[in-house]
This record gives sequence, structure tokens and C-alpha cells, in this order.
Amino acid sequence: QVQLVESGGGLVQPGGSLRLSCAASTTLFRFLSMGWYRQVPGKQRELVATITSAGSTNYADSVKGRFTISRDNAKNTGSLQMNSLKPEDTAVYYCNAQNGGINYWGKGTLVTVSS
Repeated sequence: QVQLVESGGGLVQPGGSLRLSCAASTTLFRFLSMGWYRQVPGKQRELVATITSAGSTNYADSVKGRFTISRDNAKNTGSLQMNSLKPEDTAVYYCNAQNGGINYWGKGTLVTVSS
């Protein structure tokens, strides 16, 4: 069982930045692919960015050039640096880790982009 805990959400003005963090409960984290997803009420959860255990990254078109996903395997943590935030980035952001087809999810952290 892998437990994930997100932090770093909050209220930010358009054009601002936030950094989300995800702490994993397992030292096996280095072998897992991880990612960030987001969801707004009434819509499906959508992929934001992923990073494999080898460090290969993938981004949704809507965040390319603005968001950066990273990981620190020594600390069992992942991060999402979000710059140039837009109101449409407002959502609950979830950390995800995958192990052999099994998905693990954090409880989410709310990001609100508003003036």
C-alpha cells in the first residue's frame, strides 16, 4: 500500500505561481511512475503531467510551457511547479503513483486562481 499526501495548494492571482508537493509513504517510490491530475466539479479527472521512474515527462497541452513536474527519489517526493497560472487552472489537484497497474491517489489539494 502506498500513501500519498499532497501539499502546497491555495489561492493565487492570475499570472502567479504555486508549487505542489507529494510525499509518498514508501521507499519504493523510486520505482514508481507518478503524476498529477486535476478535477473540477462536474468534470472528469484529467491528466496534468506524469514522470516515469527514469525521469521521462509528459504534459497535457494546456499546461505545456507553464508547469514542470519533478521528483526527488531520495526524499520520496514529487513536485509540480505551476507558473503563469490561469483561472481555468482552478481545480483540486491529485497526486498519483502507479505500481504494476495499481493506481494510488492522494486526497487532493485545492488550487484556486482568482483575482
